Amino acid sequence: MRRADGLFRLVQLIRGRRLSTARFLAARLEVSERTVYRDVADLMAQGVPIEGEAGARFTALAEPPRNPAREPLHKSRAPA
Repeated sequence: MRRADGLFRLVQLIRGRRLSTARFLAARLEVSERTVYRDVADLMAQGVPIEGEAGARFTALAEPPRNPAREPLHKSRAPA
């Protein structure tokens, strides 16, 4: 399986449950817990709205956190 496919499946599993442990995710994806922790860290670094940490449970956030540095200073209006 390509890594992108595995990451997509991981996100879908996390979003499909209220809380997921690394052990549960690893069993479902047939990978090690270490792989789950690494992949979750990579997804979080890329801005995927996942909350959790090693030894705890993971959950998907409803909306990604806002990053004011990436928003325009003003919103332009569409020409009439």
